[in-house]
Amino acid sequence: MKFIVSSSLLLKNVQVLGGILNTNNTLPILDYFLFEISKNLLKVTASDLESTLSADIEIEANNDKVIAVPAKLLIDTLKTFPEQPLTFNILENNTIEISSNHGKYALAYAKGDEFPKTLTIRDASNSTISSQVLFQAINTTIFASGNDDLRPVMSGVFFQFSNESSTFVATDAHKLVRYVRTDFKSDKLVEFIMPKKPLNILKGILMNNIYDVNIEYNESNAKFTFSNLSLTCRLIDGKYPNYEAVIPKENPNLLIIDRSLFLNSTKRVSIFSNKTTHQIRLKITGNELVISAEDLDYSNKAEERLSCNYNGDDIEIGFNSRFLTEMLSNLSSDEVKLELSLPNRAGILMPTKSESEAEQITMLVMPVMLNS
Repeated sequence: MKFIVSSSLLLKNVQVLGGILNTNNTLPILDYFLFEISKNLLKVTASDLESTLSADIEIEANNDKVIAVPAKLLIDTLKTFPEQPLTFNILENNTIEISSNHGKYALAYAKGDEFPKTLTIRDASNSTISSQVLFQAINTTIFASGNDDLRPVMSGVFFQFSNESSTFVATDAHKLVRYVRTDFKSDKLVEFIMPKKPLNILKGILMNNIYDVNIEYNESNAKFTFSNLSLTCRLIDGKYPNYEAVIPKENPNLLIIDRSLFLNSTKRVSIFSNKTTHQIRLKITGNELVISAEDLDYSNKAEERLSCNYNGDDIEIGFNSRFLTEMLSNLSSDEVKLELSLPNRAGILMPTKSESEAEQITMLVMPVMLNS
């Protein structure tokens, strides 16, 4: 049987699907794309067993067929073609012949029934969210999720939809980010934990695109459908920690400062900090913030003074500079506010102005003990 497809259209889709592939798969079939040809539609699927990503592509076909095609070989071949129609001829001797304007290329395929079946989500609940909101939620939170295998619930992002708002939370116990949207709601309370890998794939796809994303989910799986793509993945099993309990409510000391100034100073000063603790010291008196770091092992030290708007008692507090840098880098507002209470209590970092009135971003960073 034969089918004809645009080379650039196929390449664009298989490059997106390639994000799912692992470099060292336990099952050889996972190095393949599943091709399901029916009528004038080609459904291409990639899987790593935990997540499955599929794309529907329009083609001209004369029959139905299901085969598995070697992924890397296909992508590498397609990258070399300028835009043109390609003819795929599926032969009986387990070979596909690809014909282009310039030549013919033959590659071996595997049987499609060896490919793992895509999970079907039974008794699913449904929600719809804008791709831009979902991208912003993932982009703002994912960096704060943990990598600890002993605490898998913290290695993903917690999704919580209610009739008031939608909330996305990530934490690794040292830092926490909560992203809330009041313009997206659900009729009933929904909670699940998404793993990091499928979220990074979603983030890459949604970055520059605008469409509605339909989310189906049950206790163990979730499926995101948008444009011509669908991503199905297993959810992280377990109960997410009570993040509301760790966000301090009373923070009488308020610092407002230019974000890029604060970020660049923190980056510079942290170069001179201890390479194990990455500790920097913030000393706020009046309307002046002094950022300093010291590495006693190598007699390195640095200090910068910044003007700020401060309301509260004089305070000296230590933070891990990497956490502070990550948080400031993931905010986009011109100014940020840092709410503090005591040197041993978490600091709360927020933008002074959000991109949307419906958006609330709260970032929490745990302090480190200062060496007096």
